[in-house]
Amino acid sequence: MGTNCYNSPLSERYASKEMQYIFSPDKKFCTWRQLWIALAEVEQELGLDITDEQIEELKAHATDINYDVAKAREKEVRHDVMSHVYAYGVQCPKAKGIIHLGATSCYVCDNTDMIVMKEALTLVKKKLVNVIAKLSDFADKYKDQPTLAFTHFQPAQPTTVGKRASLWLQEFMLDYEDLCYVMSTLKLLGSKGTTGTQASFRELFADDNDKIDRIDPMIAEKMGFDACVPVSGQTYSRKTDTRIMNVLAGIAASATKMSNDIRLLQHLKEVEEPFEKSQIGSSAMAYKRNPMRSERIASLSRYVIVDALNPAITSATQWFERTLDDSANKRISIPEGFLAIDGILDLCMNVVDGLVVYPKVIKKHMMAELPFMATENIMMDAVKAGGDRQELHEKIRTLSMEAGKNVKQEGADNNLLELIAADESFGLSLEELQAAMEPSRYVGRSARQVENYLRDEVRPMLDENKELLGATAEINV
Repeated sequence: MGTNCYNSPLSERYASKEMQYIFSPDKKFCTWRQLWIALAEVEQELGLDITDEQIEELKAHATDINYDVAKAREKEVRHDVMSHVYAYGVQCPKAKGIIHLGATSCYVCDNTDMIVMKEALTLVKKKLVNVIAKLSDFADKYKDQPTLAFTHFQPAQPTTVGKRASLWLQEFMLDYEDLCYVMSTLKLLGSKGTTGTQASFRELFADDNDKIDRIDPMIAEKMGFDACVPVSGQTYSRKTDTRIMNVLAGIAASATKMSNDIRLLQHLKEVEEPFEKSQIGSSAMAYKRNPMRSERIASLSRYVIVDALNPAITSATQWFERTLDDSANKRISIPEGFLAIDGILDLCMNVVDGLVVYPKVIKKHMMAELPFMATENIMMDAVKAGGDRQELHEKIRTLSMEAGKNVKQEGADNNLLELIAADESFGLSLEELQAAMEPSRYVGRSARQVENYLRDEVRPMLDENKELLGATAEINV
């Protein structure tokens, strides 16, 4: 397409060529032909008068689609499936009469949708596993690096950089579990007919129910599925699309959580996403290093989360055995949801793979707040030295308020340790108090929690998927 008509940013800027091909017209129409071949083979194997020569002719033209013929025919008949049946018949004159035998349009349309979505989910799974792998490496590398933790974005009890990353990791692991479950339940529509009753096959097979019962399982096997749905109207249940898009929306939510934290940390100058040598942060402010990739993750993720409403509403509003108010929506919402999540996962891989941590800035922020957080330990040390716990608690509360006032109102450094050392009731020197200001004393079991989580949950999953590992992401812009 040229510059004088709309081009989707998902294709031009964000999604990979691999995901774009999965939702391409060529993929769709080649799959239609594979389904017509499978149907003909099944019908032949079950006794209908279909010759090997006819099937071989169909196979010979499975991928060289005569699009010009199909497009010209569709202008006449206004029906995409029948246009492609006609075009296939032009190339396969001997098989022309048995193409689409006993089927309705949804045989090719809905089964292709399921095949394409399963393939797209397989690519999503590969990229999600690689995001998890890169994030687990980051969590392991920084599991011992103390850092300020925040509740309500207010300084709270310290954690470690790796422990915080394990929280991002856990979100993606939950998405992985949901993805695997939904993938395990996907079934083809099969060939059910215009209202799902398989009435046409009663005619074709002279009411031989044993043969008719075998049609869907045989089609499923030929197309790489375990089964077809047991009952349907003309289409597979649109709730399937809802379940799939909810998985994508879950991944988008996890990506947003991580990217938002990274954006906040970049503001604090503690962690920074990759910034290339020639990258420009701002057209006006030359010094700026904006977290543009994390922002893009959040931006695309917002689209995917909202897009999950499309199939939910479509599923809720289907009438009886079939209405066509789903079609135009599905053509947009399903591919674009997958293209967007594909771009999001590529960005996540890229960002996590190049995250930069600044320990000196982290320590500076930590030491400015640590005296407040260490007050409980200081009080316990003073009690061990013979002090009264209740009296010391009140004193340390008063001194903390004074130090907080110095920091907030005067812009001075935190002088809580000096105030405590000057109070004889604590019996602690400034040197002793400063010696207690070792950040690693206050991070609890952060490192061990990370180690246990990686060992018990993450690495076993990665070992199960080792053939998927090693993916890298290329960011277009």
